[in-house]
Amino acid sequence: MNGFVTVLLAIIVFGILIFIHELGHFIAAKSVGVRVNEFALGMGPVLFKVKKGETQYAIRLLPIGGFVSMEGEDPSAEDVERIDEAQDNSAFYKKKVWQRIIIVVAGAVMNILLGFLIMIGITASDELLSTRVVANFDEGAVSNSVLRENDEILEVNSSKINIANDIIFTMLRDDDGYVDMTVMRDGQKVELKDVPFTVVTYEDGTKAMNIDFKVYGTQKTFFGVIRESWYMTMSVVRSVWTSLIDLVTGKYSMSQLSGPVGTATAIGQASSLGLRSLLMMVVMITVNLGVLNLLPLPALDGGRLLFLLIEAVRRKPIKPQYEGYVHMVGFLLLMGLVLVVTFNDILKLF
Repeated sequence: MNGFVTVLLAIIVFGILIFIHELGHFIAAKSVGVRVNEFALGMGPVLFKVKKGETQYAIRLLPIGGFVSMEGEDPSAEDVERIDEAQDNSAFYKKKVWQRIIIVVAGAVMNILLGFLIMIGITASDELLSTRVVANFDEGAVSNSVLRENDEILEVNSSKINIANDIIFTMLRDDDGYVDMTVMRDGQKVELKDVPFTVVTYEDGTKAMNIDFKVYGTQKTFFGVIRESWYMTMSVVRSVWTSLIDLVTGKYSMSQLSGPVGTATAIGQASSLGLRSLLMMVVMITVNLGVLNLLPLPALDGGRLLFLLIEAVRRKPIKPQYEGYVHMVGFLLLMGLVLVVTFNDILKLF
């Protein structure tokens, strides 16, 4: 896929995901009576705008984000004085804590919900749904020295198994060649210790266990599709958290972190493999966007949520101006991180 098409596809994907995210904030704000001054896609100079009611809807030049500007969201001292004098109860900071929490988390919830809906479409297009019952073993398998056909895998390394993907996720995080399993065998729960697997070493030095067995498929049902899609989406959420933990603990380095350029490249590669691969990549990105936005860091939705939870506990808000300063510093640091990661992404292209 040529560079222009890749960039265009990435802009479209990011644009849709950002729109969904900001739409969540917008709907939540409107539902609790907060005045929204502007709903914008993109940043920088305005290319197109139209005003309906109290809200200006705009498309801006730089396709690198978007925002919902609410009255009294990050007010200055002058804004607070103006709003209080006008007795304007439509300002964000005038609303109850639980209402503001709904507004703050709504964007992330919409992103994760979008991932779930796309996953339903992907799952519904498959011929069969997965099970957690061992069907057969690959040639040269070593796990069959302990594991048996028709064993129903309930747990791997104490992690509950709901669908086949949970087996893959849990085992790929273990590279010592042995796992503990709990299975249902002939109607009885059986604890299997140190089930052996061959360890594969890849070119980059990373190791992973070779899953040398297959599980049965089962016929699709409406609720079966919903169930599998839900657990697949939750698996993506879990992978985001574990990847963050691995990054913090040093299992992965900062050089392995991808930014906009790396993500755009991945979108292009996924699209060349077909619609299913592209949709799976979109699920990964939208769930990542939702989860990462809930991290308790300044300038992110999670940072705002943290301030609201502190307010709920102490029953007294932190001055909006002070919170605004924290988010401004956090935003600058976040932009610095984006620049560093983008620079690394560009270096990987050469």
